[in-house]
Amino acid sequence: MSQPRLSIGLLFGGESPEHEVSIVTARSIAQHMDSARFEVRPCGIARNGVWVLKGDPFARLAANEIPERGKHPFLPLEKGAEDTPLPDLFFNALHGAGGEDGQIQGYLELLHRPYTGAGLLAMAAGMDKWITKRLWESEGLPVVPYVGFTEEIWQRNRAGCLSESLALGMPLFIKPANLGSSIGVEKVKRAEDLPAALDRAFTYDRRVLVEQGLDAREIEVAVLGGDEPLVSTPGEVLVADEFYTFEDKYIAGRSTTKIPAELPEELSSLIRKLAGRAFSVSDGYGMARVDFFLDRPTGRVFLNELNFIPGFTSISMYPKLMAASGVPYEDLLTRLIDLALARHAQMKAKDKGFKSGTSWYA
Repeated sequence: MSQPRLSIGLLFGGESPEHEVSIVTARSIAQHMDSARFEVRPCGIARNGVWVLKGDPFARLAANEIPERGKHPFLPLEKGAEDTPLPDLFFNALHGAGGEDGQIQGYLELLHRPYTGAGLLAMAAGMDKWITKRLWESEGLPVVPYVGFTEEIWQRNRAGCLSESLALGMPLFIKPANLGSSIGVEKVKRAEDLPAALDRAFTYDRRVLVEQGLDAREIEVAVLGGDEPLVSTPGEVLVADEFYTFEDKYIAGRSTTKIPAELPEELSSLIRKLAGRAFSVSDGYGMARVDFFLDRPTGRVFLNELNFIPGFTSISMYPKLMAASGVPYEDLLTRLIDLALARHAQMKAKDKGFKSGTSWYA
């Protein structure tokens, strides 16, 4: 007798600037999920934060619909969907703030439902590029020289922030700390352009990173699993512009990728080892894409960023790296769901019912 299919709540959209990227990711996941084992239930999150469950959520989000919130103040569901049953498991395809920073993970924990990917701690730390670098530095992992500022510090001491930034040398990369897909990233080549670039970055986030600009190759590695994860062969992004911009990633498509990257075996092994350590130090679980810079003048390897919900279309780097390492797209989705079920069962078995045996609290 065949097992009943698991219902999968596919979360996508969201309130972050990566809303559109998330729609593309989720469409691809829905098309490739094993239909014999899983029943996909699209759960779109509109730009106003309301969960879209009725009709075709993909079409409704693509049309930029802003739905009315339902009558229950503690639920984000759209009006008329308040009695929708919970799926067996949530597949998180939300990029950026709300989905990749611990917010949705905390909510799904309250619903007592398994979900794909890392937990609240890893997501919250991994989303913030500044915190991620501090974690890696604490373990002696190599990171690009940088400084970080909060908006409050920038407004109070612009001259000091500019001085610290310029001490890194030119060029500089300005990055909102909690955004992905290269949104808000700028390359600054002249000191006089730095203040305006920082002002623009602070329109996206209250925390901003300034990094030393390197003449570097961009190397990426995919990681899958838990304590002993599978680490893929490294791939390379052959960047067409001065850096890998949002427009190039998703619209123009001028850059290309090469898998595996042309690297000496010893260097490839080092990069894979660093990727595994970076994942573990960040309490990674499920999946992550770990990005590196390989400095051309010196040959040094630097960790760049960690992405716990990387782009996930069939032509995105993460699935392609996994496919090159023996895990095709459909199998990858199934393994992520199995990992989610395993982590949920592990945490469900923990004792949360401590009782002192006295009435001291009364």
